[in-house]
Amino acid sequence: MTRILVVGRTGQLGRELGNMVWPGSVQLLQAGRSECDVTVPEMVRKAVLGANPDVVINAAAYTAVDRAEQEQDAAMRTNADGPAALARACAEIGAALIHLSTDYVFDGTKTMAYREDDIVDPKSVYGRSKFAGELAIRELLPRHVIIRSSWVFSSHGSNFVKTMLRLGSRQPAVRVVIDQTGAPTSARDIAGAIRVIANAIAKGSGVWGTFHFSSAEPTTWFGFAEAIFAGSAHLHHVDVIPITSADFGAPAVRPANSVLDCSRIRDAYGIDRPSWRVALCETLAELESSEPPP
Repeated sequence: MTRILVVGRTGQLGRELGNMVWPGSVQLLQAGRSECDVTVPEMVRKAVLGANPDVVINAAAYTAVDRAEQEQDAAMRTNADGPAALARACAEIGAALIHLSTDYVFDGTKTMAYREDDIVDPKSVYGRSKFAGELAIRELLPRHVIIRSSWVFSSHGSNFVKTMLRLGSRQPAVRVVIDQTGAPTSARDIAGAIRVIANAIAKGSGVWGTFHFSSAEPTTWFGFAEAIFAGSAHLHHVDVIPITSADFGAPAVRPANSVLDCSRIRDAYGIDRPSWRVALCETLAELESSEPPP
């Protein structure tokens, strides 16, 4: 029996991992902040050693990109110190660690898709905190898989899809950035990729290192917003107005291009890039079946 511990059970990824159907040979354990607050090293060690897992999946993260500019210490505690504590605990018991990172570790100036070995140069506190977490894991634990993904969305938690639906229910038009390109990626699809990787590790065929995983068909935030409203059962009337990043004036700098090359994860684990449009339709259906029309 393979024991897998998911840390961060209430976030977008944690929820999807908990809802997945796992093989009968897997015992899935989940820990929330009350059991394993990643900002408290002693709690992390106690939770990991107590569960005694074969694999730990870190789904806990500080994801408030703009607020991180004012809360640098909080972002670093969760995104850098937390993964370090998990890596130390995993090393102590011989467990492997699967960790989710971000496209925001790149500066966005490359015109092609980013590969895993491209130069990292984050321009935001959030991006720097996530990269610090990557460095800590690499230093402390050889048996790790770091997955960089992008523009994560689901039917729960805080994400762009839910923000657009909320704004669209209150106003006839929304202003959305058109000069940032990336790939919206469903938390459910990320969970599916992690399941493949965790199963491979359990069978002794894990490939260690850093991998990129995101959906196919890159788009802009503007294009994503148009697709959200086009797919909504109630908000077709909302007008999406394109603006520049400078016009929007967000506190944190986002990469202009954060498209990820996902060929390495395909070659190592046979994981193909899913369609974000299919996942978006599923997410919209889930949201609109659980909420009254605006």
